[in-house]
Amino acid sequence: MKKYFFSLLILITGILGLAGGQPANAEEKVYQIGTDLTFPPFEFQNDQKEYVGIDIDLLTAIAKDQDFKFELRPLGFDSAIQGVQSDQLDGMIAGMSITEERQQSFDFSAPYFDSGISMAVQKDNTSIKSYDDLKGQTVAVKVGTESAAFAEKNQEKYGFDVKTYDAADTMYQVLENGSVAAIFGDYPVLGYAISQGQPLKLVGEKEVGSAYGFAVKKGQNQELLAKFDKGLAKLKADGTYDEILAKYIDSGQTDTASEMKKITPKKTVYTIASDLTFAPFEYQNDKGEYVGIDVDLLKRIAELQGFELKFNFVGFASAVQAVESGQADAMIAGMTITDERKKSFDFSDSYFDSGIQLAVKKDNKKIKSYQDLQGKVVGAKVGTESADFLAAHEDEYGYKIKYYDAANDLYDSLRIGQIDAMMDDYPVIGYAIKNGQDLATPIKRETGGQYGFAVKKGQNAELVEMFNEGLKELRRTGEYDKIVGRYIAENNEEKADESTFMGILKNNYPTLLKGLWTTILLTLISFVLALIVGVIFGLFSVAPNRALRTIAGVYVDIIRGIPLMVLAFFIFYGLPGILGFTIPDFTAGIITLTLNASAYIAEIVRGGINAVPVGQMEASRSLGLSYTRTMQKIILPQAVRIMVPSFVNQFVISLKDTTIISAIGVIELLQTGKIIVARTLQSSSVYLIIAVMYLILITALTKLAKLLEKKV
Repeated sequence: MKKYFFSLLILITGILGLAGGQPANAEEKVYQIGTDLTFPPFEFQNDQKEYVGIDIDLLTAIAKDQDFKFELRPLGFDSAIQGVQSDQLDGMIAGMSITEERQQSFDFSAPYFDSGISMAVQKDNTSIKSYDDLKGQTVAVKVGTESAAFAEKNQEKYGFDVKTYDAADTMYQVLENGSVAAIFGDYPVLGYAISQGQPLKLVGEKEVGSAYGFAVKKGQNQELLAKFDKGLAKLKADGTYDEILAKYIDSGQTDTASEMKKITPKKTVYTIASDLTFAPFEYQNDKGEYVGIDVDLLKRIAELQGFELKFNFVGFASAVQAVESGQADAMIAGMTITDERKKSFDFSDSYFDSGIQLAVKKDNKKIKSYQDLQGKVVGAKVGTESADFLAAHEDEYGYKIKYYDAANDLYDSLRIGQIDAMMDDYPVIGYAIKNGQDLATPIKRETGGQYGFAVKKGQNAELVEMFNEGLKELRRTGEYDKIVGRYIAENNEEKADESTFMGILKNNYPTLLKGLWTTILLTLISFVLALIVGVIFGLFSVAPNRALRTIAGVYVDIIRGIPLMVLAFFIFYGLPGILGFTIPDFTAGIITLTLNASAYIAEIVRGGINAVPVGQMEASRSLGLSYTRTMQKIILPQAVRIMVPSFVNQFVISLKDTTIISAIGVIELLQTGKIIVARTLQSSSVYLIIAVMYLILITALTKLAKLLEKKV
């Protein structure tokens, strides 16, 4: 009996050993490792859509040396941190600086990379060799980085100004166009940019920065940390570590970068037409600059291929007409490649695979399929793939379609309940949701078309070829994913909530106040000038000299006979062609408002003078006073009192007319609102804020003018 008992005990012990032994477990485990989406040269996708970079190559080499398996999870930096903290990931490697604060939540490996801050200037710059040469200059930094903190700390010491930017690409651009003299950034990022063709050079010694480490949750996965440290030490000892770094930072990238074929441009500057507002592909940011996937892609391709661009943001339909009429060389505007369009256009390779998706209010639980749309109203933007899809299935699902010209009108209609659902391109809906729109997408998206860069059929073939070569290069280096991720995948990093009235006001009040100040400046400057010009022509109109009266009459008739917007377009777009030099938009706005208001002021002056009884002029002349003396001492003092209320009214009209000047790109209050609406799609709240601001401003100025009127 004992013999059987011991045999059974040995058998049970062996089974438990096999099931619970640590060596077997360790061999079988596949570690889940989080990383960033795009942070070249540490992690990014190559042209085979494989993740590569210093972090990835190091981890792969260490795993091979230490004989463990891992599955890479490119989730983004913040998501990777949350994944480790919630035990969904075993560790993360993402260029993560080792800080005391992070060490409270994470255990770090030995530093695998000692980062640092470097200064870069234009490649041909020989005047800046140290920080001392930056006195009186402007430097660029990326917001929220170690480099930004370093620059701000030292700007008084070395006498330079600091400009902050959200993206590294923008810093490179402003350095190249001479807006700044130098940039500060992480030296591996700058080194990688140089290896990829950026016309930069590093100047001076590297400043000591944070060390990067491999991280696990505090107190967990210590065996993984030990393997990483052991493998890292071996890689450094046998030279593999240095080879990996040189592959991405030093000149090892030169050969691969040359794989891109350089095409010779046939024009100095290519004119590119685009849409006005089609976020996230093209829209204006809070600085009034056009940004977006389309804009950033084409600008970067132009840099790589060495040709210059001139963007015209005119709207989708106008862009199509501009290319067909030869006014633009090409267009990029989220344009779907179709057989019909191929009859008139030659397209590049697809640069974005789109799709369309149905969206409803976030709290709508009734619509879960197309069948639930029976008897409902569904909105779409006119002329889009979404509109075509809805029209093709209207009878099948029994809904009604409502068409809109602008995206913000479409989204507002859903928000206030005018429609039950809407359909739009999925990246646009995704952008809206990430920027605070209370939307839900209950139905899987439909496969959509592919977006392409377009030229008129049979023309500008070299431009299409340059675009294709540049696009391949951006995909190879991972810059493509970085650009797309900036507007779609990473928009959830916005800290401010712009889904509420107070959220919009809190996040945008500096921009709104800046727009308000521009409006006030436009009004005050133009009205003062208009008073001078208007009074002169008003006096001409009542002068005894017939020639002066004729001149005044012709001036007033011409200016009053041209609509204000047409006048603005002529001055801003037309006059430069006649004069041979460009007119800044603000200056063009001042000239437009001055001319327009002066014509009406001239009539106010003429009416005020004529309102004074004519007998007073005759009596004065009979007493021997000259015409000029009579006007100065008798007529004008009485006429001014008659004119003042009309002047006040004209001042208010001029203030309101500044909204029309936004048509030529002046970022006044209304244009500021349009920019915010294009980004947030919260038109009701934004325009309510603007309306209240105008009301307060006009009421205050009117009260002030009436006090002045009483004194006069």
